[in-house]
Amino acid sequence: MSATHYRWDDLPKEALKPDLHRRLISTDRMMLAHVYLDAGAVVPKHAHENEQLTYILEGTLRFWLGEDESELIDVHAGEVLHIPSNLPHRAEALVQTLDVDIFCPPREDWLDGSDAYLRDS
Repeated sequence: MSATHYRWDDLPKEALKPDLHRRLISTDRMMLAHVYLDAGAVVPKHAHENEQLTYILEGTLRFWLGEDESELIDVHAGEVLHIPSNLPHRAEALVQTLDVDIFCPPREDWLDGSDAYLRDS
């Protein structure tokens, strides 16, 4: 067993759409991601079994939560949103935003590229 040291700038930056990019660190039981969103970038409505913490480092993400999207929350720099397993949600960057997402367990769809909901316009 040994520790692993990462530098964000050394990790590949994956382009999902012209206005949405990410870098990933994944281990056996958790995943950490930097998500880079231009102003107006949209993450379409989806749900997943993975528990999620979203920590905004820069900017603001607006979230619509629930099947009917009735709960609206703006998450600003320095704030964290916990999204429980299987809660439908979508998001839009109100300004250029850097978001740190933590998932447990890791998102298999992000690792194998089957996250078409995020790649489609």
